[in-house]
Amino acid sequence: MKSMRIGSGAGYAGDRLEPALTLLDQGNLDYICFECLAERTIALAQKEKKNDPKKGYNHLLEYRMEEILPLAFARKTKVITNMGAANPLQAMQVTREIAKRKGITGLKIAAVLGDDVLDLVKRSQDLKILETGQYLSILDNRIISANAYLGSAGIIEALKQGADVVITGRTADPSLFLAPMIHEFGWSMEDFEKLGRGTMVGHLLECAGQVCGGYFADTDRKTVPDLWNIGFPFVEIDENGEGIISKVEGTGGIINTATCTEQLLYEIHDPAHYLTPDCTADFSAVEFESEGKDLVRFRKASGKKASDFYKVSIGFINGFLGEGQISYGGTDCIARAQLAAEIVKKRLEKLALEDVRFERIGLNSITPYHSHPQDLLEVRLRVCAKADTLEKARKIGQEVETLYTNGPYGGGGVTQNTEEVISVVSVLIPKDKVKTHVEYTVS
Repeated sequence: MKSMRIGSGAGYAGDRLEPALTLLDQGNLDYICFECLAERTIALAQKEKKNDPKKGYNHLLEYRMEEILPLAFARKTKVITNMGAANPLQAMQVTREIAKRKGITGLKIAAVLGDDVLDLVKRSQDLKILETGQYLSILDNRIISANAYLGSAGIIEALKQGADVVITGRTADPSLFLAPMIHEFGWSMEDFEKLGRGTMVGHLLECAGQVCGGYFADTDRKTVPDLWNIGFPFVEIDENGEGIISKVEGTGGIINTATCTEQLLYEIHDPAHYLTPDCTADFSAVEFESEGKDLVRFRKASGKKASDFYKVSIGFINGFLGEGQISYGGTDCIARAQLAAEIVKKRLEKLALEDVRFERIGLNSITPYHSHPQDLLEVRLRVCAKADTLEKARKIGQEVETLYTNGPYGGGGVTQNTEEVISVVSVLIPKDKVKTHVEYTVS
């Protein structure tokens, strides 16, 4: 029975590179996929592209491709990634230039386009926002990006045309991994049971180190060996959509039925109805079975027909964030930090700010403790709020800084920060309104 190996090279935009290189070098892979987009990531990338048409792709694209391409070319491993973000075309050109500098000739590179639906969304103000039920028109002219979660079709087309590297924009995470399965095994796009199995595999791999013990480790209760040297996972999957998940021998981390189960349920609202562009996956009957150290067999995922809509992630300008921080030390540091917070609170009342927060980091910045431990010898006060103008946002940090000479004694280490807030909402648009196409270049 035909089988193939797919590895995971990244689980988010800024992930480490070393585990991916180890996987490329020693994993005997047919494909490696780098998943590098989150909801806000692409909105920020679109903003960057607007300021510079040659930007908008992942900031680590050059860094990664410099190391990936020679190894992948030598091992005959195909690369699939959404590092194109808001600018897959430019990412494709940059990748070609890197390949040429490395002396790699004849490398076919593809860019999958069509996820940018900003113009369509701007003409569809009657769309309902999934999170609030309000009409899209409530955002007025603040929308800066709109990207549909495409499925595997564009990647499959690129692979059919012999692409060695496929770069996409916003593509559903598991679709990056599902596409080579469909291509290699010749699965029908109507065989939803196999598409569901492949989607489950993609979901296990999409966060890279997480299924190998990252975000699983919990000191004494869930120990993970050599987490500092965590390896990234790969699957060996057969044409029926079943197989094993493992990692390179000698790398840190752990793969067992518990890590796989946690990752299976990660970011899943309903395991029996996981909505993706390719199918509605059903993970409710999935079984994991250990077959040895860091070796887990998976089976019994399934799926049903996908919906007729794409989810679209919309980024919009949502005011400005202002922040100021200051530290207090000494036996009564908590009381002085509280006094400082009261001073700043009164100073900011006239600014009509939103979401004002006063946090004593190390005491109540994450969990709102109600007790005041007396053995703390230092605490850091953080004040932040959202403002409708940049000028108001700057006042927040400025007021914290004035505590140097206008607040309680012993304060120091002030920092200030202001930034534009980019928020994200979602809508649904019919699939037949989105046209995907692929462009190519050769090194």
